[in-house]
Amino acid sequence: MLTFIWIVQGVLALLFLMAGFMKATQPKEKLAERLTWVEDFSASQVKTIGVLEVLGGLGLVLPVLTGILPILTPLAAIGLVLTMIGAAYTHYRRGEMPAIGVNVVLLLLSAFVAYAYL
Repeated sequence: MLTFIWIVQGVLALLFLMAGFMKATQPKEKLAERLTWVEDFSASQVKTIGVLEVLGGLGLVLPVLTGILPILTPLAAIGLVLTMIGAAYTHYRRGEMPAIGVNVVLLLLSAFVAYAYL
């Protein structure tokens, strides 16, 4: 079971690190070509979302891996659950129903990691 938890953590960390890095480093105009929801947010809000996703991705693996404050891993997972709730709401409000499925899967996997460590 521990191997499965680590696989889920690793995949989630990779996904959130890549998505967050993209949002944190690319201009809003370039992101808007692929991510239409950024139109609803300021450039600084999009960058903040990106930074939070990067921190959440790091928080999924580093604390448990290093043994330094391992309680941060479930807290990071809970933070990502909240992030996905916000993302799903944004897509719902915009009528982008297919995108909500991805948010729900990421939310459930993040909740699984949080539950595994609490």
